[in-house]
Amino acid sequence: MSEQSRTMPGGSATALNEAYDTALLDLDGVVYAGGEAIEHAVDALGTARDSGMRLAYVTNNALRTPDAVADHLTELGVPAEPSDVITSAQAVARLIADQVPAGARVLVIGGEGLRAALRERGLEPVDSADDDPAAVAQGYGGPDMAWNRFAEAGYAVRRGVPWFASNTDLTIPSGRGIAPGNGAAVEVVRIASGGAEPQVAGKPLPPMHRETVLRTGAERPLVVGDRLDTDIEGAFNGDVDSLLVLTGVTDAAHLLAAEPRHRPTYVDADLRGLLTGQPEVTGADGGFGCGGWTASVQGDALALDGGGEALDGLRALCAAAWTHAGEGSCALDAEKALAKLGL
Repeated sequence: MSEQSRTMPGGSATALNEAYDTALLDLDGVVYAGGEAIEHAVDALGTARDSGMRLAYVTNNALRTPDAVADHLTELGVPAEPSDVITSAQAVARLIADQVPAGARVLVIGGEGLRAALRERGLEPVDSADDDPAAVAQGYGGPDMAWNRFAEAGYAVRRGVPWFASNTDLTIPSGRGIAPGNGAAVEVVRIASGGAEPQVAGKPLPPMHRETVLRTGAERPLVVGDRLDTDIEGAFNGDVDSLLVLTGVTDAAHLLAAEPRHRPTYVDADLRGLLTGQPEVTGADGGFGCGGWTASVQGDALALDGGGEALDGLRALCAAAWTHAGEGSCALDAEKALAKLGL
């Protein structure tokens, strides 16, 4: 990741599906929400795939198996094979298998996706803290997860059993809004266990990046996501470029306030951004231009002048905000500037 990409969005004269060989795509909030395809996702992914770009679906959601995810994507009109799907369940299963004896029992707090990933690594899923587990594996179990599962995890962890979590996303998008994610469930076990800390595999941490590289063989990967603290930070930690799409949990205000590890290389409205280049942001401390817009810092606020595409204005604002913030988070008032863009 270039130093410039940490102070302003990057530009690309070449369409992203040509500049990168593999798109590492998050699912919730990027490809679908609440089980339904996000607008433009199916056509954009189909065009990118037909152009020769490999599509790999990388998700922190450990509930479903790769087979189930691939079937769902295919039903939505995005043909996929199980080998195209990389989950945090697979990443945490590899992390556990590296630290416990072959064939060891693992207490599972999660769904079938986690159980299948553990079996793939030769480990035996069990359901009780009294089954002498060598590890506790916790992943998102869906909205109907029984409360007693958290109690079993707490019992085992208090006894000193090593605790692993697929991911710690506090929230997850749903068709009705934002719902509690695995990170919220991890907090329940943390409290019940007296403050223990799990080893975490999912984005943005290195085990997930390692799993993705091992399974895809990507040479010029582009991470595509909707979350700054998982997708974009994961790309930053892996030193690869990233595209933020504004179809999930991150809005324009959060993007402007992003600290360096949360700043994407590129930003676009949705997955159609894969099929185009990215306009260059120009300028210095006195003002930053993109398209027909110029962004600057005026007192304690961000200012925006000009006109044109709203996303170009947002890119210019990012450059002004991130340059002003340096290694920190921009606290300048952006309300009026974003209002001009309708964001």
